[in-house]
Amino acid sequence: MKFRSDISISLVLLGILAMGSSCSKYLPHNRETLTDDAAFTQSTYQPVLGRSTLYNTFNAGNSTQPLNFQIINPRTRSGEPAPELTDVFPVKVWKEEYTGNEKSLEEIEAKRSIEMHHLFEIRPHSGQFVMWSEAKSSFLRSLPDSGYIFDVELSNSGGRKYFRDFQLMPYRERPYEPSNLDPVTGQATNPNVYPTIVNNIYGEKSNQQITGGSIAVFFNKVGDGNSLTFKFEDTLHNPIDPHKFALTDWANLVHGFNMQMNNDSITYQVAYPIPLTNLKTKYTTVDGQKAHVLFQWARQGFGNQRILSQLGLDFNIYEKGDWQIIFWFKRDNPKFDND
Repeated sequence: MKFRSDISISLVLLGILAMGSSCSKYLPHNRETLTDDAAFTQSTYQPVLGRSTLYNTFNAGNSTQPLNFQIINPRTRSGEPAPELTDVFPVKVWKEEYTGNEKSLEEIEAKRSIEMHHLFEIRPHSGQFVMWSEAKSSFLRSLPDSGYIFDVELSNSGGRKYFRDFQLMPYRERPYEPSNLDPVTGQATNPNVYPTIVNNIYGEKSNQQITGGSIAVFFNKVGDGNSLTFKFEDTLHNPIDPHKFALTDWANLVHGFNMQMNNDSITYQVAYPIPLTNLKTKYTTVDGQKAHVLFQWARQGFGNQRILSQLGLDFNIYEKGDWQIIFWFKRDNPKFDND
């Protein structure tokens, strides 16, 4: 009796297994989906040429990832082909992480390499648009030209979707910020820009505080190398000795090397752009978006009061070269001596 019972139990178990195997043929398989809520949040892109710009404007919604993206049919507004967007060009990319602790230009450049890319492209799985800094108005259409039209193909194994008639309308280069250049014409709208920080700077003649509006800042490119020079000028454009800014942390003013200071300027060897990335370092603003320099000195005012004077600038330089940043005291020279 027990033998028959064991056989019966075995037959029941085999039946259950067979039925499960048979039913599995009819269970739905997991399938990738491309949902209607997958979309871009904007359709017009206006990067500034000469600087790398990243747009993160895609929302995947409930679509199954990974997704695949491709720019298709880039063209001018009149429908003509745009080989400047379909050809590939050498661009400089980071192959290792920048930290801000690099000790030489060679160490920085060893972390970068040259790759071939479309100057305006979409990252194939994230949907992020990138305009590379090597894109220039000398061969790309820029405002006031109407620019380009392009489409985007989105796909996964669940389907395919097209986004039509995106607009690419770049602005002309503005190689430095803050900028006095018109974003459309590229022409200067003012002769200079102004410092970011002006604290407790008193005039030699007036003994009144000098305001930021009376200090002009000029960006001058004088060569194609890798240097950055700071100069200070009095009302007659005579040089002010940078040694007078005695509390300045010259060694950590910028991420530069081979500092050379004389009686009329201070020069560093630097890598461009400045700052190199948007990483917050001791050389940048708190958000890492701009370089931050601060020139300081102290003097004794009336009543034996210690006065800390500060002149600062938050800035970007996007174009490689030998650049000078000049601070000109237009109306009154700064006072360095004690009262």
